[in-house]
Amino acid sequence: MFKAVEKNRIVESNTKFTDNLNRDYEYFLERISRLNINENLLKKKISKFNLALPSWGVGTGGTRFGRFPGIAEPRNIFEKIEDCAVVNDLIGITSSVSPHFPWDNVKNYKELKDHAANYGLKFDVVNSNTFQDQANHKHSYKFGSLTNSDQSIRQKAVELNIDCINKGITLGSKGLTVWLADGGNFPGQQNFSRTLSWYMDSMQTIYKSLPDDWKILLEHKPYEPAFYSTVINDWGTSYICAKELGEKAMCLVDLGHHLPNTNIEMIVSRLIDLKKLGGFHFNDSKFGDDDLDSGSIDPYELFLIFNELTSASELNKFTNISYMIDQSHNVTDPIESLIQSANEIITAYVKSLLVDQKKLKSLQEKNDVIGASMILKEAYSIDVSAIIKKIRYENHNAIEPIYTYRQLNYRQQKSKIRFQNKPSLPGIV
Repeated sequence: MFKAVEKNRIVESNTKFTDNLNRDYEYFLERISRLNINENLLKKKISKFNLALPSWGVGTGGTRFGRFPGIAEPRNIFEKIEDCAVVNDLIGITSSVSPHFPWDNVKNYKELKDHAANYGLKFDVVNSNTFQDQANHKHSYKFGSLTNSDQSIRQKAVELNIDCINKGITLGSKGLTVWLADGGNFPGQQNFSRTLSWYMDSMQTIYKSLPDDWKILLEHKPYEPAFYSTVINDWGTSYICAKELGEKAMCLVDLGHHLPNTNIEMIVSRLIDLKKLGGFHFNDSKFGDDDLDSGSIDPYELFLIFNELTSASELNKFTNISYMIDQSHNVTDPIESLIQSANEIITAYVKSLLVDQKKLKSLQEKNDVIGASMILKEAYSIDVSAIIKKIRYENHNAIEPIYTYRQLNYRQQKSKIRFQNKPSLPGIV
C-alpha cells in the first residue's frame, strides 16, 4: 500500500503537539466524567465515522464569473485520488471518494479501483453530470436533460446515468446520486406537470438498472441555474418521487440546497421518520448554494443536524446514510479546505454524542423550553478537539493536520510533475 504522506513526516510533526494534547485530553476526560459519558464507548462511536471526499473537491472550483487555478491541481482522477489520499492520511476519516462522470471517465475502471486501493481508499456513491454539455456531444442539455421536451435527449441522459451505474459497479460503489439543473428561467417556458412526468419516466428507467444492493439518491435544489422554476426544487418533491420509485430510492440533503433560513435539521428529522434519508452533501452557505467549507458560517446548525441524526441512531431509526463533503474552492487550497471541513463535521458529530438524549426528551415533554435549550448548548460548548486529536494520534494521523500539510510543501513538490494551470474562461467548473 502507498502512503501519500510519509509516516515519519506525520510522526515528526506530532511530536510538537503531544504534550499539549495529553494535558488537554486529561481535562476533556474530567469534563465528560461529569456527564457520565464512557470514554471507550465514545471513542468507539467516533472511530466508526467516515466521510466521502468529492473527486472534484481537490481541484479549484469557481463561480459563474471566474476561476483562479492553483498550483499543481490534479489533471485527472488518478491525481485526484493522490490528493484525496493526502487528506485521509492526515485526518483519517475520509477513506472513500465519490467520483463524478463524465468528468472522471477513464479507459480502465479496474485499474482506477486498484489505484485507489493502493492508497487505502475505496469508492463511495457515483455522481452523474447532465447539467453541462461535454466536448463532442451531439445533443445539448441547454433546455434540460431527464426532463427535456426532446425524447431523444431524455434518452441520452438516461443512458449516461445507467453508464454511471455500470462504472460504479466496477469501482465497488453502491449508489448513484442524481442532481438536475433542469428547470425554467421564464414563466411559460415549461409545463410543470409535464416536466415532472418526464422526470419520473426517466428515473424509473434508471431505477430498473440498479443492482439489488444499490440505492439511488435524489438531490433537490430550490434554484440555480434555473431561477424561475426547478423540477426537483424541494425535499417534498424529492420525497414524493423517491416514494414512487421504490425502496432503493432515497433523498439526499445538500446543506446549501435550501432557501435562506430554512430549518434543515427539521427536514432531516422528517426524512428520517419517513425512512427516506439516504445521504448528505456537507457544505455551508450564506445566501444559497455557496459551497463554502462546512461549519464556516453556521457551525451550530451543523451540530443541530447531527443531534437529529444521533437521536435517531440511538433509536435505530436508520442505517446506511452516505456522508460526503461537497464544496468548491476558489480562494483556498482545496486540500486545506477539505481538511477543515472534515474536522468541522466530525466536531459537530462528537458534540452531538454528548447530548443527554433521555434528559432532553424529558425536558421536552415537560415543556421546559430553557432547560431543553440548555442541554443542547451545554454539549455544544464543550471543546471536543482533544478526543478527535487523540484518536488521530492513536491511528497514526496528524494531530494538527493543516500544520502538518503545510510542512510537506505538497503543492511545490507536485508542481514539478503537474503542469502549471492557466486561468480559465468564466464559468462554473
